[in-house]
Amino acid sequence: MSTSNGATKAAIVTGASRGIGRAIALRLARDGFAVVVNYAGRRDDAEAVVSEIERSGGRAVAVQADVSDPAQAAGLFERAEGAFGGGVDVLVNNAGLLQVSPLAETDDAAFGRLVAVNIAGAFNMMREAARRLREGGRIVNLSSSALATSLPGYGAYNATKAAVEAMTRVLAKELGPKRITANAVAPGPVATELFFDGKSPEQVARMAALSPLNRLGEADDIAPVVSFLAGPEGGWVNGQVVRANGGLG
Repeated sequence: MSTSNGATKAAIVTGASRGIGRAIALRLARDGFAVVVNYAGRRDDAEAVVSEIERSGGRAVAVQADVSDPAQAAGLFERAEGAFGGGVDVLVNNAGLLQVSPLAETDDAAFGRLVAVNIAGAFNMMREAARRLREGGRIVNLSSSALATSLPGYGAYNATKAAVEAMTRVLAKELGPKRITANAVAPGPVATELFFDGKSPEQVARMAALSPLNRLGEADDIAPVVSFLAGPEGGWVNGQVVRANGGLG
């Protein structure tokens, strides 16, 4: 995929070494984007995503960065611009942490980690995107349908995703003059390593039963939604939160 002047269209996907981020990176590569596959610590997994994209004829590069660090967030854009010979057109803010615990049992360190990655990380990347995306670009932030269910144990996590949704709506208005859209996708429970971590089979079954479709989502259920918002047909959708959750709420 290229811009009107022939430049390669490029996308940055944070937290793209596994799970939903991996599926999004692969889908955007199939859509024709050159992709920066960001990872925090799973280098081998990220490089495997790059290899899969390249085997299919696409272009990608794996870049380690902690998005909670403003300098490293800026470095992601610099690496993309250097690797693909131009600007960046799409940012997908997927990197995030999930910790479930009652508010009374959530310690300062756990809360600080959630805020650092889920809020500050998204903010750092959105700020860079607001300054550096090419005209007509797309920002897609990952939120969560947990906001709609208000399940016990999700208070701190939900607070971080509420912040992401709030920033998304404001940014959509701020970037309108540049024809840059900003939207959020809010998955329900998705069968990823992040979701399964620390949950018993009984808990997983209860979560799956919350959906009218009586199953967990899959990463490949979410990637096409992001693809739509990142592509030309999603250009009139702006400042919205798409709850991709099988009817959960």
